[in-house]
Amino acid sequence: MNQNHKLSRRHFAGAALTAGALVAGGGIARAAAPALTAGGPLGPFYPIQRPRDDDFDMTMIKGSKGRALGRVIEVTGRVLDAKGNPVRGAALELWQCNAAGRYAHPGDVATAPLDPNFQGFAKLVTGPTGEWRIRTIKPSGYDSPIGWRTPHIHFDIKGRAARLITQMYFTEDYATNSKDALYNELGEDAVTAMARQAEADKYRWDIVLLEG
Repeated sequence: MNQNHKLSRRHFAGAALTAGALVAGGGIARAAAPALTAGGPLGPFYPIQRPRDDDFDMTMIKGSKGRALGRVIEVTGRVLDAKGNPVRGAALELWQCNAAGRYAHPGDVATAPLDPNFQGFAKLVTGPTGEWRIRTIKPSGYDSPIGWRTPHIHFDIKGRAARLITQMYFTEDYATNSKDALYNELGEDAVTAMARQAEADKYRWDIVLLEG
């Protein structure tokens, strides 16, 4: 169990609302604490063999002239703690399937082709305001032993005092999100794992840890 689940999410949210009401009652209004980002499983395709290039741009590999197939997107966000403070220096690892629904992992038996120009994995460190950014390919949905998986990107986030393993989903995939058992398990907390589409190919997703 990751550190974000040391407390019941509803208990934590209720305590935050109560505290906010007390402060407001004392004549000092403060913004409500952000909702904690829901956790998720690591999954079977955490990279065993790391690519030689693991920077923020997963659409190309250094030293290669080719570019990955698929729709290029950019995702930006911040890592925050439960009080809304930015978490500087948080380490992020992320990995995903390519535009055809295949992971560059020996355990993936999918028949979809690999993409030699797709990095598929990235390592990031958040900046002074907790900010991070990736450029990647919109992942495809795919069939799996547990059923349909809607498009998603895996994240492993390590702050100074908390670690969160989760999966990021996309708002425009609402029709297929509802067919994904792991997504449905999130229930009302699914909104915290959802990237918001800011522009045609740009998304925003802030990650909130229990502790920074």
